[in-house]
Amino acid sequence: MESFEVRKSDEDWRKQLSPVQYNILREKGTERPYTGEYDKFYEEGTYYCAACNTELFTSKTKYNSGCGWPAFYEPSVNKNIVEKTDSSHGMSRTEVLCAKCGGHLGHVFTDGPEPTGLRYCINSGSLKFVASATK
Repeated sequence: MESFEVRKSDEDWRKQLSPVQYNILREKGTERPYTGEYDKFYEEGTYYCAACNTELFTSKTKYNSGCGWPAFYEPSVNKNIVEKTDSSHGMSRTEVLCAKCGGHLGHVFTDGPEPTGLRYCINSGSLKFVASATK
């Protein structure tokens, strides 16, 4: 079992997170495609883990992949995510987790745009967006 810096009881996570966030972040659930609040959302800013506020992605690397979930071609800080093999549902994928709390974010695929060729397909319910300060 992996050890993460932020660890809470199941009861504490349920108190902190909405039912949708809990399902995604703690039970490895997923939202239905095209239903997440950040799927077609393109404001400038930074995306944080909804469970522990760790910086994960920025709007600079977000793009419309057409997959039905927010897509990014790279994390803002590589060490803030963990990638793990996911063999559930009869397929092999790479799961993306928050490195600080272990929350399930989504999956990463190798069909993204340059410069990385990656598509981080992330559940809106695992994210918290903070807009960039206007000048």
